[in-house]
Amino acid sequence: MVRSVESGVLSGALRPGDTVPSVRALARELGLSPTTVASAYRDLRQRGVLVSRDRSRTYVGHRPPIMSRLSPDLPPGSIDLASGNPDPALLPDLGPPLHRVGPVHRLYGEHPAHDDLLTEAREAFEGEGVPTDHLAVVGGGLDGIERVLEVHLRLGDPIAVEDPGYVGSLDLCRAMGLQPVPVPLDDEGPTVEGLERALAHGVGALLTTPRAQNPTGASLSPQRAAALRGALADHPDVLVLEDEPLGVVAGTPPHTLTHDREHFARVRSLGKALGPDLRVALLAGDRDTVDKVTGRQRLGTGWVSHLLQKLAADVWRTALEDGTLAHATTVYARRRTAMLEALAERGIDAHGASGLNVWVPVAEEVPVVQGLLASGWAVQAGEPFRLESPPAVRITTAGLDVADADRLADDLVTVLDQRLGTRRG
Repeated sequence: MVRSVESGVLSGALRPGDTVPSVRALARELGLSPTTVASAYRDLRQRGVLVSRDRSRTYVGHRPPIMSRLSPDLPPGSIDLASGNPDPALLPDLGPPLHRVGPVHRLYGEHPAHDDLLTEAREAFEGEGVPTDHLAVVGGGLDGIERVLEVHLRLGDPIAVEDPGYVGSLDLCRAMGLQPVPVPLDDEGPTVEGLERALAHGVGALLTTPRAQNPTGASLSPQRAAALRGALADHPDVLVLEDEPLGVVAGTPPHTLTHDREHFARVRSLGKALGPDLRVALLAGDRDTVDKVTGRQRLGTGWVSHLLQKLAADVWRTALEDGTLAHATTVYARRRTAMLEALAERGIDAHGASGLNVWVPVAEEVPVVQGLLASGWAVQAGEPFRLESPPAVRITTAGLDVADADRLADDLVTVLDQRLGTRRG
């Protein structure tokens, strides 16, 4: 039965959002015991294939829980605005820091975090208003998110996630057997009403991106942050987990929901700012969370390579001092703004308050993606990022030349007019 349902999902016979029969109804239809059907449903829910809501209905999840996300091969000559990558030309030069790392061996049993990196982390988190009493180093943003979630949640637990939200986080939640509960968001971050609905659903955690949200570019405003903290105040047991993917190059000031929380964590990846191959991220949290994460880490990888940590600290410090990060921040903001202005001039609604992406609502995603690719632009369909939110496409502006924004906007107008008969989604 489990294989049959999974095959139906993969073939498209069972579509995302389709309601499946109740345990008793399906047991009667198949001539099986309710216990057998309930066991199969439980297995499918734990893997994210099926989702239950308020015990009233069970439906097909929005796609299989674990998929390959390697970038597709693009036609020759096309411009990649789909991958979400930073511009390599704006990343710090790794050459001199690599020479300065030095061949110093670290042995088993030593402290897992490098002092220089902790110093940089403490200064960064304090500047973001995040408590820094307890810090750790993890192997990238998703590694940190996974380690925090696994010490707080269990199979089947509901978790509040942004909708649309980062595809890697959504896939991770499904792979861990968690039930994503969508929280709508606008340019200022998750809506208060959406968070309150999720809290009423009994979520054990909120996973949110305070700025440079992927894919929409949403960035918490001071007013929204205060309102969300108010909504969370009556739920002290809920974990607040903040994903900080861009740091200083996000282009907007930092705000946090971690104030006065019993359980909280903020994970700051260094990949988008310093280089994706630096598989290093910083974790700040409450004592219990950080202690459990580092304890579990010791039983697996042990620690993040001190060579990488020392390199990351050196690159970070140098890039701050020589203006590399400030320059990247300015260029990313200029490119994103140029795209937004070009779309606005043509009457196309779009969003991108911060970060590397612009989110464009459309009536249908596939015709837009295909039409733009025919014109030489590779953009990302929004479906992998969405739970209940309407269709859209994501344009990564990180490497988009400002001079090309008008041409891309014109091509998008043509696609919308010719393929969909309208410029609005």
